[in-house]
Amino acid sequence: MADAKVYKNFINGEWVDSVAKKTFENRNPADTRELLGVFQASNEEDVKRAIDAAKEAYKKWRLVPAPKRGEMLFRLGETLVRRKEDFARPMTQEMGKVLKETRGDVQEAIDMSYYMAGEGRRQFGETTPSELPNKFMMSVRMPLGVCAMITPWNFPMAIPSWKLMPALVCGNTVVFKPASYTPLSAYNLVKACEEVGIPKGVVNFVTGSGGAVGIPLMKSDDVKLVTFTGSTAVGRTVSEVCAPSFKHTHLEMGGKNAIMVMDDAKIDLAIEGAVWGGFGTTGQRCTAASRVIVHKKVVKEFTDKFVARAKALKIGNGLDPAVEMGPSISEDQLNTVMEYVEIGKKEAKLLCGGNRMTSGDYKHGYFHEPTIFGDVDPQMRIAQEEIFGPVVSIIPCDSLEQAIDINNGTIYGLSASVYTQDVNKAFQAMRDSYTGIFYVNASTIGAEVHLPFGGTNHTGNGHREAGTAALDVFSEWKAIYVDFSGKLQKAQIDDIMP
Repeated sequence: MADAKVYKNFINGEWVDSVAKKTFENRNPADTRELLGVFQASNEEDVKRAIDAAKEAYKKWRLVPAPKRGEMLFRLGETLVRRKEDFARPMTQEMGKVLKETRGDVQEAIDMSYYMAGEGRRQFGETTPSELPNKFMMSVRMPLGVCAMITPWNFPMAIPSWKLMPALVCGNTVVFKPASYTPLSAYNLVKACEEVGIPKGVVNFVTGSGGAVGIPLMKSDDVKLVTFTGSTAVGRTVSEVCAPSFKHTHLEMGGKNAIMVMDDAKIDLAIEGAVWGGFGTTGQRCTAASRVIVHKKVVKEFTDKFVARAKALKIGNGLDPAVEMGPSISEDQLNTVMEYVEIGKKEAKLLCGGNRMTSGDYKHGYFHEPTIFGDVDPQMRIAQEEIFGPVVSIIPCDSLEQAIDINNGTIYGLSASVYTQDVNKAFQAMRDSYTGIFYVNASTIGAEVHLPFGGTNHTGNGHREAGTAALDVFSEWKAIYVDFSGKLQKAQIDDIMP
């Protein structure tokens, strides 16, 4: 630790040590011998200071014209473009996913910056005729105040940008608590905010554990919104902690997403989608395709080709351009994967994989083989519970209708897709799949920033990120009535004819 760079919290425009005087290490999950940095293990006093700074900064930031706030976000996007490679490489080192994917992670932050920059001039309300004469009516958005951002490790720059950009363009200030596995990418995003001149106190950054930092953020009366992305179990805790004060909560949680492959599908295309959906980001996406529901007429062909592709994947350090899949994020996450693999061996037929990788350089990281189970029943645990690893279940079906029922038969409802050449089947699947995101002839991953992102059931609590829907998370509506009649008029009571 003596040679490692020490990173600080960012509070009220200053980089400061935690008052706790404690730190934690950030290591490479592909090679735990590599220490990337040391970060502040903050406490409740650090959180309070950050909230106080954000509360004070809000007084002025909310009055900055929204187009001017948008211009700052545009400059932030320009900075991210210039620094894309500088930010992608350390993201691969701390998170593990391959360099192509971390470049995409930064690109999403770029896209969101540009998109929300435009919303600085597009926070449209409504004007509408009154039922009374000489009376004007309109609706406008207003900011909430201090927003707490609690973000996960799998998209350490993209997901924070989904929250940060709309929060800022709406006039809110932010206290940002990143995942402790990936604080460096979060630091780089905050550093870019500082570089483009976002005023002090508007963006605050506090690292540390969920208990020491997250819970005080949720409990503070000065925090008006908690936006959280993570597991459904932790999301339930967020909801419970925030409920007594009626604090706004935005929850984006788990998924058990399915690709439906019909008997008329282009099988090779579906294979590519299943490989990308199941093993991209090592299966560590809330939108990962951990179930593939395949028509019985093509299930053997699909299975043989899918297993062959999975076995051929090159696993290793994501900085190697030949590598297609990196490690799990941590020992704990890898243990979870291995526990579910053991469950799957008792429930279904193991077709490939199933083991931790420990030979050679693999012994220094958290690597697991791409794993596929066949002949899976929809009610098996491996087909119902989120694993968050490179484990995919193949579930046979007799028809599109049965596939849709299986797809809908979990507690989640984030993403789904169908592979078919029949437009009628495609539209039926679109209509009847109860998910927040749906794809046709594509995998379950690949959302773009200008459409709403989020899910149904236990995946979320009814809100959406990205697109104009994000503005509804980070603003309140105000209805305004202007009576210029010069007299008291009573809506619903006075019946005034011209």
